[in-house]
Amino acid sequence: MELLQIEQAASLLLEWDRVLILCHQNPDGDTIGSGYGLCQALHQLGKRAGVLCADPLPRKMAFAAEGIVPSLWIPPEEAEYVVSTDIADCKLMGAVLDKYQKNERVDLAIDHHPSHRPFAKRLLLCSHEAANCQIIYDLLFHMKCTITPSIANCLYLGISTDTGCFRFSNTQPKTHQLAAKLMAAGADWFEINRNLFETKSRSQIALEQNALQTLRFYCGGRAAALVITQQMLQEVGATLEETEAIVNVPKSVEGVEIGATLKERPEGGFKVSVRTSEQVDASAICGVFGGGGHIRAAGCLIKQPIEEALRLLVGEFEKALSQA
Repeated sequence: MELLQIEQAASLLLEWDRVLILCHQNPDGDTIGSGYGLCQALHQLGKRAGVLCADPLPRKMAFAAEGIVPSLWIPPEEAEYVVSTDIADCKLMGAVLDKYQKNERVDLAIDHHPSHRPFAKRLLLCSHEAANCQIIYDLLFHMKCTITPSIANCLYLGISTDTGCFRFSNTQPKTHQLAAKLMAAGADWFEINRNLFETKSRSQIALEQNALQTLRFYCGGRAAALVITQQMLQEVGATLEETEAIVNVPKSVEGVEIGATLKERPEGGFKVSVRTSEQVDASAICGVFGGGGHIRAAGCLIKQPIEEALRLLVGEFEKALSQA
């Protein structure tokens, strides 16, 4: 595995054609914005490129695909090079992308997760960046691409979602500076933020009401967790996409230093999202279960019944808080 700088990665992308860009499963705004923003930039340069993800784009983020050039879109089987965006571990590609989960299949990984587990031939890792889309912006600058309104929408999507609309502790001066540049380039920032952070469906409201009934406190009130089951989703007609706003609820309670949301997967097990205070490393907690992410926000998958999953998590919460 070869570690690259921004300039080296930009040079490679300028040389390559027929590029397939991979996003992680359960796609969020950062992997979508990175993947489609880079794809549009490659199309702008006359290169053929496509984006592949194991799961469909969330409805509220589907606009990211609007700027692609159909005549330059490439199907996976015709790709000559493979690039991953915002993927910290090849396991996060999803079962659909099994054939790319080997070192020889991914030519370049672009990521910002400190917990990144190398899987590509080359790696551009900027773990100090608040969002992967900040890296993509720098890449496009070195590639001398024009930030069109459509590309600006993609990059703003990633930056806004990965910083919780600029509220999370990973937000940097650079984050605001890039957001201003993207706004000036034509990003529809007001509509993006309104749809993602201020608008909820009735099914989402009903789901949140049910999920809040499961909220439990542990470790003397310093940790909290809530559960979202498949049955809850079915009862109110909600989708997993509509659970994203709930993951921050446990940590938002006064006095809570570790908040976790456990979302039951259709195939079994629970996807766990962990949010922590400045004294606790969320990535370290999730790393015990083969997951990872950032210091304040991380995730993992626990393939256990709910009571056992909670028991295992609370055990790690107690260890982390005793060391805080």
